[in-house]
Amino acid sequence: MPVGGYAAPAGSYQAPEQVERRSSLLGILALVLAIVAAVVTPIIAGITGFEIGRRIPAGFDTTSPEFLTLLSPARDQVLWAEVSFWTGTILGIAAIVIGIIAIRRKKGRGAGIAALVVAVLGPIVFWVVLFVSLSLGMASTLAP
Repeated sequence: MPVGGYAAPAGSYQAPEQVERRSSLLGILALVLAIVAAVVTPIIAGITGFEIGRRIPAGFDTTSPEFLTLLSPARDQVLWAEVSFWTGTILGIAAIVIGIIAIRRKKGRGAGIAALVVAVLGPIVFWVVLFVSLSLGMASTLAP
C-alpha cells in the first residue's frame, strides 16, 4: 500500500518531451518586406515629391482639364514617385499575406504581428511624406 494514500507511480521517470523550435523565417521575411514598404518607398517618394514641387508652377489648378500637362516638367520625378508607390503597394500586400501565414503557422508570430502593423501603417506614412515633401518643394520656389 502506498504511503499517505497516494497511488504508486506507474512506469519509470521520463523527462518531458522537448518542444520543437519552429523557424521564424516567415515572420522575419514579412517584417523585412513591411519595413522596406513603409520606410524605403516613402523616402524615395519624399525626394521625388520635393523635386516635383520645385519643378511645377506654384498655385496650379487641379480642376483644369490640362492639369496633367502641368506635370510635364517633372515627368521623370512623377514616374519615380509612381514606381515607388506601386513597389510599396506590392511589398506591403506581400508582407500582410506572409505575416498572416506566419501568425497562423506560429513561425515567427511576433515578427508577423509587427509586420502586419507596419504594413498597414505604410500607406499612411507614404502619403504624408509625399504631400509634405511636395508642399515643401512648392514653398521653396516661393522663397526669395
